[in-house]
Amino acid sequence: MAQWQILLSEYDIVYVSQKSIKESAIADFFATRTTDQYDPLRFDFPDEDLMCITEKECESSKEKSWKMSFDGASNALGHGIGAVLVSPEGNHYPFTARLNFFCTNNIAEYEACIMGLRTAIERNVEILEVYGDSALVIYQIRGEWEVRDLKLVKYSDLVARLIKEFKEITFNYFPREENQLANALATLVSMFKANRETEIIPLQMSIYDVPAHCFSIEKEPDGRSWFHDILEYVKNQKYPE
Repeated sequence: MAQWQILLSEYDIVYVSQKSIKESAIADFFATRTTDQYDPLRFDFPDEDLMCITEKECESSKEKSWKMSFDGASNALGHGIGAVLVSPEGNHYPFTARLNFFCTNNIAEYEACIMGLRTAIERNVEILEVYGDSALVIYQIRGEWEVRDLKLVKYSDLVARLIKEFKEITFNYFPREENQLANALATLVSMFKANRETEIIPLQMSIYDVPAHCFSIEKEPDGRSWFHDILEYVKNQKYPE
């Protein structure tokens, strides 16, 4: 439940009781909507969470390239951004920042992308593959979608200037479930209240294959099995010397 609470806090979910609806209400609604009066809804962009991209992305140069994933989180507790740089050798470099100004979800996504690009430039990265789970931001940067929100125009122009610092750079969209690390960083920093810059030593992720309470002993110093004395007591009621 605690894990669900952290993951769902990003979406500002408000629970309300469901009001009763008469069964005839839906039928009455459709009866009033005749075919001649029907006006289909128009959406500027499809739902990015339901969108499925199947086209193959352009292959990068044969040279070893860096990878960068980014994500932004906006909720009732604040706004946070996260980015992760991955070197060709597989080393991960996470970065987070808290946004102490009002912003929308799309602004947070752009802020996260810009933070990752600037960090890559500081590390003199020449070839970079960028991954994000915001279809709107990714396809606006690639020029496939028009930037209609005036609040995002300046962000789009800034990204265009940063792109010129790279020898080769590609932007790729992938689902949120594949962007877990950047999403976790953004959500965590959005919930962490701080009035000034705080430096926290990066976390080291370890993998344990056995529980902490288990201590396996394969052989005793005398060469006998660890349960030899217990077995002798059970069989012969004999205590160890």
